[in-house]
Order: sequence, then C-alpha cells, then structure tokens
Amino acid sequence: MKNIFILVSTLFCLSCGTPKESSTVKEAKTTPIDIIEFGSTITQDELKDMLYVYASDAFEGRETGEPGHEKAVNYIKDFYSSKSIAPLQSSGDYFQEVTFQQLFVPKVSTTINGTTLKTFDDIISLSPAMSASMSSDELFYVGYGIDDPNYSDFNNINVKGKILIAKAGEPQSDDGVFLVSGTKEKSKWSNGRQGRRSKQDAAKRMGAKALLFVDNAAFKYYSYAYRQRSENNASIGLSLGDGSTVKDDMPFMLLSESVLSSIDSNLMQSNIPQSIKADISLNQKNKSTAIVSNNVASIIRGSEFPNEYIIISAHSDHVGVNGDGEVYNGADDDGSGSVAILEIAEAFKIAESRGLAPRRSIIFLHVTGEEKGLLGSQYYTDIEPLVPLANTVANLNIDMIGRIDPKREGKRNYLYLIGSDKLSSELHTISETVNQKYSNIEFDYTFNDDNDPNRFYYRSDHYNFAKNNVPIIFYFNGTHEDYHQIGDTPDKIEYDLLENRSRLIFYTAWELANREERIKVDKTSK
Repeated sequence: MKNIFILVSTLFCLSCGTPKESSTVKEAKTTPIDIIEFGSTITQDELKDMLYVYASDAFEGRETGEPGHEKAVNYIKDFYSSKSIAPLQSSGDYFQEVTFQQLFVPKVSTTINGTTLKTFDDIISLSPAMSASMSSDELFYVGYGIDDPNYSDFNNINVKGKILIAKAGEPQSDDGVFLVSGTKEKSKWSNGRQGRRSKQDAAKRMGAKALLFVDNAAFKYYSYAYRQRSENNASIGLSLGDGSTVKDDMPFMLLSESVLSSIDSNLMQSNIPQSIKADISLNQKNKSTAIVSNNVASIIRGSEFPNEYIIISAHSDHVGVNGDGEVYNGADDDGSGSVAILEIAEAFKIAESRGLAPRRSIIFLHVTGEEKGLLGSQYYTDIEPLVPLANTVANLNIDMIGRIDPKREGKRNYLYLIGSDKLSSELHTISETVNQKYSNIEFDYTFNDDNDPNRFYYRSDHYNFAKNNVPIIFYFNGTHEDYHQIGDTPDKIEYDLLENRSRLIFYTAWELANREERIKVDKTSK
C-alpha cells in the first residue's frame, strides 16, 4: 500500500462532495482521490487464504445452528475485531441472535366423509410449525387458487372461514397464452415453491382457514422426502418467541389427486370455483425445539450522514454434511460472498484510517439461515432491523461470485446483475457508470427479466430488503455443476474473477456512500 495518493483527476470519485464541518475537511474532500488504491487492497491472494479456511472441512459445511456454522460466524467476528471494524450494535456485540424453531414432520389426522386419510399416501402437511384442529361440512374448490390483477379465481366469491382446495399451475388460452402473464411464459404462480407460497398467501388474504393443495409432482417429492426425514434433518422456521414461527399461520397441506377424484371426479378438469359438500375433520400436532444462530453485523460510521446506511450482505451458512460424513464446503455458495465482504470492509477501513471515512455509514451484514428460506435476512428486515429500514439507502447482496456459469465459458469476465433497476433508476445508472469507469465487467441481465423462470430475484437475501422498498443489487455468477454439491470446493474458485468482482462492489458502495444525495426510490416493489 502506498502512502501518497495519486492525484489523477480522471480517477476522481464520482461524487466526493464538500463536507460542511470545517475548512480543513473541506480541502481534503475536494482533492481528487484515487479510490483504485483502496480497491487494490482487495487481492486474490487474501481472498484465497481466507476462503481456504472458511470453506474447509473444519467448518463442517456451515449448517445453520450446527457447530460448524458457529465456527464460521466466530471467524467473521474475529476478523472484524482484529481490523478494529466496530460492531453495529451499541451493546458492542457483533452477533444478532436469531432464534429458530427446528420443526419435525407433524402428526396429522384427517377424515373426509368418514374416510381417514393416510399421511404420505393421501395427505402431507407443509405447515410443520402448526398445531391445528378444525372441522367443516363444506369444502370450497377455488380452481388454481390464483389472485392476480390479470386473473383471479376469487372474484365474486366469499371463502372466509372455509377450507379450500386448489390445484397447481395456471390457466392458458386455447392458443397457449398464459392468462396471468399475457404471454407464452409462465408466471410466478407456476413456479414450484414460490407458486405454492403465492397461493397460500392468496388464500390467507381471503380469510380461509386452511388450504389443501393438489400438485402431483410436489406430492411425490414430499412424500419421499418426509418419509426419509429423521429428527436430525428437520426443517427450520423463524421463532416469534412463543413457540410459533413467522412462516406458518394457516394450515397448508398437499392433497393427493386420488383423494380429490374420490370427492368429485370432475374437479381436476374444472377451473370453476364451487362449493363441495363434504364433512372434513383436520387435526395436526407439531413437534419442535428451539435453536439459536447468529447474524454478524459490523459498521464503518459515516462522516457526514452517519444515519444513512449502505448494507453489503452475504449469507454465512451452507448445507452441512451428508449421511456419509462428506462435507458440503460451499466455497462459492456463499463462501465467495462472505470473504468478499471481509476484503471490502478492510478496504473501507484503510480509507477511514487515511482520514477518508465514507460520508454515509457502511454496514457489513452476514446473515444466517439463507439456505433454510432467507430466514436470517427476514429476521433482520421483518423482526429486528438494527438500523431503520427507512434510513437504509441500498443493499448490495453477494451470493456466489467465485465461479463461471457453463453458459459463459469463453466469456469469463462477466457478472449477472439482478434487481438494480427494480426500485431505483439512479441505482442502475450508478452501477453501470461505476463499472465502466473502474472494472469493465460485462453485466449480464438475463436473470433480471421479470419472467425469468429461475426467479433468482426472489431467492437470495436481497429480496427481504427489496420487499421493504430498499433498492438492491444482487451480484451472482450463476449456477454450475457443483451448486449444492460436494464439489463446491475452494480449489475451483476463479480467484482473479473473485478479486475483480469484489473490487467492483467496493467501488459501487463507495459511490453510493459518498454522493451528495442518497439515491431515490422511484419504482414499486414487486
């Protein structure tokens, strides 16, 4: 690291403004600054050294709530402490404690018209957090169970207090156009887990007591998975402190097609909502235990706008160890993002030590439970934000930036960007301008398409900020053959790309933190 700044006006920070505190500070701030010098402290050698530790077998795959993940968050905490980068919380604690409920397969007892349904053969509960008991002499069939501005199965019907049945998929016209999207592309209502969740949310909005969902593919998958599940492989939900969880407040169960046909053989072919006379009794008992995991949060305070925040995030967890004792190291997912943040934080700290603290505060946030459903970031945004979301200028989320998508072989200097234009036009423009000035990476917006069937916009921690109207950018290298596999190891990381991509994120955060005005939200979250 050089001790004398290179005063080159063409490398001037895009918006290093003029502070108001003193003439001395004013002079320092208006002098051109070579931020490339700070960016150059982010090196592939340091990234590699850290990742070979963070994604080693010693960290046991960083399974949420397990000892290996505890080693990981302590590694992160110790890094910040060693660099004198302060904890975000005024208590002096780097850890934000997140309590989960470890949820086991619930015991379900259900009868329809006097016939007892068999768990795993006829019915499967996807609401393991709940205990529930209800009965009715009426079921209500709601077709696809969609409630969208372009198409709704709930028009002119009242299903409040009723037990509903809906089926998978979405309607098409005779020429193959999907009625929701108005194109031949499926919408979120057909997209696996997101589609099921969307239909569950729609049923809840309408006041339903429960939703029985007919999806043959999902039924086969969960029937197999739940039969195999042991008490050491339970699902996890966020705890509200009273034994309940955030994600379950209405019973949601998969119903086999054969049961639906036994009730009415014509329903699967019908899209018409209708009442079904049928006596149903539904009882469920859950079993759960509390476990604790931690988000890690540190901060470099802003010199002029300390109460405005840029949050740089990555998830600290991965998927653990398989039944044969093989470790899922998760070097790319998301070891690459985790160590990138550490290097970015160090670059900001070096700038601060030279008297160039960012004008706005920078938060470095490592969230737990991403692999369990974005739970650590959901806890941060929905339950206990450590700073006001209204004061959060942007979230730059890093999830897998160390590898190459096989589709991009031969064009390796790229990065998928998702969400930069969803909420703020300014953020997108700044992102492009910074890249052109400093990094010259090819931005690929394939997965930013609203109709992207992968739905990556909804699948990493940035989404919990976006749904709260915080502008986001999701940095992503795409999937590869080792995604969630044993082969995601540190020796397969492209460290020169990891270095360049990490520097880009640093430059982008620098610009967001140092511009005269915070970026504006001029679009609506989807």
